[in-house]
Amino acid sequence: MFVVSCLTSCCASCACGACMSAASAISRRSARLAYCGLFALSLILSWILREVAAPLLEKIPWINTFAHTPSKEWFQTNAVLRVSLGNFLFFATFAAMMIGVKDQNDKRDAWHHGGWVLKVVVWAVLIALMFFLPNIVITIYETLSKFGSGFFLLVQVVILLDFLTNWNDSWVEKDEQKWYIALLVVSVVCYLATFAFSGVLFVWFNPSGHDCGLNVFFIVMTLILAFAFAIIALHPQVNGSLMPASVISIYCAYLCYSGLSSEPTDYECNGLHRHSKQVSTGTLVLGMLTTVLSVVYSAVRAGSSTAFLSPPSSPKAGATSPLLEGDTESGKSSKDAEPKPVSYSYTFFHLIFALASMYSAMLLTGWTSSTSGSSELIDVGWTTVWVRICTEWATAGLYIWTLVAPLIFPDREF
Repeated sequence: MFVVSCLTSCCASCACGACMSAASAISRRSARLAYCGLFALSLILSWILREVAAPLLEKIPWINTFAHTPSKEWFQTNAVLRVSLGNFLFFATFAAMMIGVKDQNDKRDAWHHGGWVLKVVVWAVLIALMFFLPNIVITIYETLSKFGSGFFLLVQVVILLDFLTNWNDSWVEKDEQKWYIALLVVSVVCYLATFAFSGVLFVWFNPSGHDCGLNVFFIVMTLILAFAFAIIALHPQVNGSLMPASVISIYCAYLCYSGLSSEPTDYECNGLHRHSKQVSTGTLVLGMLTTVLSVVYSAVRAGSSTAFLSPPSSPKAGATSPLLEGDTESGKSSKDAEPKPVSYSYTFFHLIFALASMYSAMLLTGWTSSTSGSSELIDVGWTTVWVRICTEWATAGLYIWTLVAPLIFPDREF
């Protein structure tokens, strides 16, 4: 028990101290950034424990319950999953508490924006308590995390589609020639980049002298999808645009690359690793930073995106009554005053962070796959490959659906 206390509290106390010192300065406007910071700290804690916690976990009797001690990788995965579970419970609890919050007079609105010292303490205690749970609980959470991560990836796709639609519409609404030219330039550049990048993938992941049919299939499928996007978007009966199709094409090419680059380093068709040195700590830090930024952007964007669960009274949900002037945030309004609606769904905002906790754990553990061959590598293995490729295909399917759905169901709004 002493080992567990040292393991969790030593790492978490530094983070807690930093959070608490800034807690009093957190305003209503910066609350979302504060949640992002807390989430980023959980990833840093996961990273640290992944590197140093294995020898300590081996000495804990309710964790190391095996007749033969498992490998170091098993304890690294176990540490990451326990931190992830604590983070998940923190945000999932807030998601449940915020169900039905529609206006700022609701006392739960203050819970969402304030009380940061207490929040940091609860967050740290939850993570520490996870190291007292039996392994069966962590195993169940590991299985659930794979499904939750898949849902999070789909949410990312929907966010991207929503962003591209708003981007395209904002430039078209300007109704000026320079903006139409800008759309054309972006489209041409993205398509050229897609085809050029696909050619590079053929060189990297289809080395001569090896039968790499699976890799060739993935790359060719990406090219076919890129052509299909343009053909469908430009069809006279489809209310589409070439710019979103081009951006989705290069995004699919990136997902194809990320999938192929996640193949085991000893796989003969992974020519990328054959011509590069072992992944360095600096490269891993850069990759993790990219992941953090992606996850944080998805959470913030999902909380306020019109594509998600905006409260019925929110301006983004199409409320017809204007917001009243004056101070309504204190909850003391006149008899005729209406409460000021919240600007985004608090429940969905926290839910995205909860799912992101699952997704980040899968990244740090290589989707709990032991085929990567090295504990130094993150997000490597056949499980990761298929997750990336399936995400690419799901992205393509969702985008094509947004184009053809109005034709199939003309009476519905999309």
